[in-house]
Amino acid sequence: MSELWDAEAATFDDEPDHGLRDPATRAAWLDLLTQHLPGPPARIADLGCGTGTLSVLLADVGYAVDGVDFSPEMVSRARDKAAGRAGVTFTVADAGDPPLEVGAYDVVLSRHVLWTLPGRPATLVRWIELLAEGGRLLLVEGQWHTGAGLTAAETEALLRAAGREPTTYRLADPALWGGPVTDERYLVVG
Repeated sequence: MSELWDAEAATFDDEPDHGLRDPATRAAWLDLLTQHLPGPPARIADLGCGTGTLSVLLADVGYAVDGVDFSPEMVSRARDKAAGRAGVTFTVADAGDPPLEVGAYDVVLSRHVLWTLPGRPATLVRWIELLAEGGRLLLVEGQWHTGAGLTAAETEALLRAAGREPTTYRLADPALWGGPVTDERYLVVG
């Protein structure tokens, strides 16, 4: 499966919400995330980090970020993107069972990853184990026009089953996506 994402790595950042090359899209993501994060230098695990765009975005404003992705090519691009920056690391590993320190993170962040993982209940339990006391999950997910993904109700049910009470925010702002969207996109904080 990592081969599929390795093949996608070269063009992954071409999507406005992946590369965040447009200043308005970049600002919209930073604003969205910082509304729900504790202040820097909080420690964040960015699971399924892809090319590291969100990791670098948050490291640039003072967060300590550890990104994990199982695609070596994605992680290579993330490391290139983060070159010369302090406070951000990347590891090639399974985002569903990351080799990170238990109880060490203020936030576990995942964008468009949970829906791709088998064993979602076990994955959420593992992610929750990474959190320090008072830590939170930030899960950006959606159910896309293709039928892929998770509905907000499905993600909320998974979080409740894992012992977390979810709060869901709809993400319809075109600035986040580089244009209008008609499918379901949301952030769940738990």
